[in-house]
This record gives sequence, C-alpha cells and structure tokens, in this order.
Amino acid sequence: MKSRQQICVLPGDGVGIEVTEAVLPIFEALRLPIDLKFGQIGWDCWRKYGDPVPAQTWEIISSCDATLLGAVTSKPLREAEEELRFSLRGSRLSYVSPVIQLRQKLELFANVRPITDILGDKRYQFTVIRENTEGLYAGLDFDSIPAEFEPVLARHEQNGAVWKRQGSKDATMSVRLQTRDGLIRLFRFAFDYAQRQGFKRVTLADKPNVLRHSGAFARDILETVAADYPDISAQIENVDAVALWMVRRPERFGVIVAENMFGDILSDLGAGVMGGLGLAPSANIGLKGAYFEPVHGSAPKYTGQDRVNPCAMFLTVALLLEHLGHHSSADAIRCAVTHVARSECRTSDLDGTASTSEMASAIVRQTVAQAEHLL
Repeated sequence: MKSRQQICVLPGDGVGIEVTEAVLPIFEALRLPIDLKFGQIGWDCWRKYGDPVPAQTWEIISSCDATLLGAVTSKPLREAEEELRFSLRGSRLSYVSPVIQLRQKLELFANVRPITDILGDKRYQFTVIRENTEGLYAGLDFDSIPAEFEPVLARHEQNGAVWKRQGSKDATMSVRLQTRDGLIRLFRFAFDYAQRQGFKRVTLADKPNVLRHSGAFARDILETVAADYPDISAQIENVDAVALWMVRRPERFGVIVAENMFGDILSDLGAGVMGGLGLAPSANIGLKGAYFEPVHGSAPKYTGQDRVNPCAMFLTVALLLEHLGHHSSADAIRCAVTHVARSECRTSDLDGTASTSEMASAIVRQTVAQAEHLL
C-alpha cells in the first residue's frame, strides 16, 4: 500500500453536490492517509463543453486509486441538444451518460450492490452483482431494423412470426449481447466476492425458459466456473421468481448475479427492500480501476433543500475504503449508519425530520466513536 492514496471526487449534479459535501468530512475525521482530488462531471459540463466528462476529469481519474462519484443528471436526446450552449447546438454532439462512459472506458464490468438490514425490520444480507457492459444495455439499440438483420427477421416471418410490420422503418429492436469472456469474468467475480464475504450461494437470475439459447449459453459457463468453487452452491432461477423472493424472503440469498438489464431492475428492487434509494450504495469494479456512487438520482426538485438522505453516500464511502484496504474504517462507517438510521436523527424519507447536514454530522460523530471502539 502506498504511503498516501489518492481519491478522485466528482460531486456531480443537483443533490449529488450537497450529499457529497456533507459526507466528505468523514475522511478527515478518520485521519486516513488519503488525499482528495476534485474534478468536474455532469450536466453543467455537457452544457458548457458538449461532453459530461471533460478531458481534464479523465486525467484526474487516471491519476487516482479510485473515484467517488455523486449523483449525475441524464436527459433524453432532444432535451440534451436544447440545453447545449448556443455555439455547440447543431454540431452533431451526442450525449452519452457519464456513468456509461466511466463503465465502458474503464471496463468496469461488475456493479456491486450490497443489500443489508439497515433499518432492522428483517435479518438479511445479500448482494446483487450486475454485469455492466454487455446484455441488453450493450448499445445495440436501433430506431429501425438494420439491413443486416432483415434476413433473420424474414426467416421468422416466413415461419409464422406473430409480429406485423410494413418494413424496416416500422419496427425497432434491441439486442442482448453476452460474450463468453464477459460471462466468465462476471461469474468469477461473483464467486470470488462470495468467497471473500462468506456467502455460500450464488444465484444467476435469468430467463432461460424464454431466452432459451442465450440462457443455455450462460448456464454452461456458470457451471464451468462454479466447478472451481466447490464450497459455494450455484443455482439458476427465473428473474421474476428472484424478484418475488427478494421481497418475501431476502434472507435466502447470498450473491445474485445477472446480466445488465435484469441486474439493473433487481438492484433497485433491493434498494426498496432495504428501505429506499437513500440507503443504497454501489461499487463499479473492473480491469482498469473502480468508481463508487450512491444510486439515488440527482433529484433536481430537492436541490438546495438540505433534506436528502446521506446514508447511501456514507455506505458508498465504506465500499470505497474497503476496496482500498481500510477495512476497520469501512466497518465503523457501516455500524454508524445503522445506528443513526435507527435513531431519531433521520431524514424525511425515513420518517424523520433531520436535514442532510444534521444526519451526516451525526454519522460522522458515530463513526469516530465506532472507530475508537474497534481499535
């Protein structure tokens, strides 16, 4: 471990900025050998420069050990074009979400979403690991049928397909792409994570009874990888059944692994099981680095009101610190968040009256107390 580590901090947009500022005192309070380097990202960068991730930000990211990202704003194509500064409009700039840019450029293939019993209603602890770069979000989304796909569709139509269309412009399509290498690295990551965290079960959430060929492809690879982890059981379950049991019996899961879209849905459902997006952290880990972000949005309507729950960002910092090797500090933050979230110092989403800054200050104080206790 280097004498001092570098963290790139990108506060983001809207309440992302407020929550980040409220949580950053935790680094000084824990007296960690960490330096913070700040960069720009998000909607203001898009409006000014035509890119939500400027070149200077990439330089800062590449110079740091990990990145802490606040919530960012994304809007549809038309709105994105309308909000560019006048001199950039009509220049054929294409808005690409900064989150997608980070995941693709840094090859951050694994999105890690721990689901824990923060509020104490039930006893459960499991993690959803979502594939970040392939699946239905691989970018193969078309506003009409590409010519290359016409022969494939024509064969299905000749064989009695139920869909009706008048030509290539009368339909759209998205392709679910899963590669062997992509699935191998995802499944190995899931089993390695389960091994480190003490989970005894890995569940692939898919839809093999409908997506028969791609489902069978994933199943064969899962079984091959699972053979290297004899102490961890591996199952394949339909994604809709997984969603049901996440709500009814979350304690039955260890690691749930899924392709991009299924994982996207299940991980947000997991946040609902926990008590809301204000409690949900995430890590994005890959071959060339890692970034960490709370999964709540930038919530423009709440900007400046000092009312957004900071717990997700604190738990995100805990994931970051754990990734960098500061395990006791990460544990102290998690204990503090649980303690404060069950106290009277709670934000409105947890049926309390505390402000963002009040709850954040309480968590910082409790973290310091927990850290001293763990020494």
